[in-house]
Amino acid sequence: MSAEYRLTLPFKTLENADPKAREVLEKAKAQLGFIPNMYAGMANAPGLLDTYLDGYARFRKESGFTPAEQEVVFLTISRANGCDYCVAAHSLIADQMSKVPPAVTDAIRDERPIPDARLAALSTFTEVMLRTRGLPSNADVAAFLEGGYAERQVLEIILAIAVKTLSNYANHLLHTPLDTMFAGRVWRQAV
Repeated sequence: MSAEYRLTLPFKTLENADPKAREVLEKAKAQLGFIPNMYAGMANAPGLLDTYLDGYARFRKESGFTPAEQEVVFLTISRANGCDYCVAAHSLIADQMSKVPPAVTDAIRDERPIPDARLAALSTFTEVMLRTRGLPSNADVAAFLEGGYAERQVLEIILAIAVKTLSNYANHLLHTPLDTMFAGRVWRQAV
């Protein structure tokens, strides 16, 4: 989904970025081997991109979630926020790097029941945190904890929501074109 308004800011490259943005883009390129279109757009506000990259890395390293669980969280948030770019990108990462079963990834993308009880509990709680704006009920938290998760991970989901909100909202306003490598997992929110 894209916003009605489209920012007219140019996507940044190592050649046209100011020194602060160039530094962040170099960091991104060193981590990934290329500069995704999303990063090139976000680099117009270097603090935005740097905050995103730092929070994303911390969630990946310190959340206590497995790589597959991390993708469930990121996909759930990105789908709920209607971010075509992030749903496609995290679907590919889920498939190829995190080894999430396609039945799980596709269920999240299509808003169908997830065929894994533990991952379903994680996705459901993530969605509750979004829908309630961080005000889950006792029953919501109990279901999450009964799913095999820890209280600390409630806070880690807040970090993931913050990180994905940065990228999802930037993509909405920038109308970020999907990178070719993610094209096999293109997604459009059902209207």
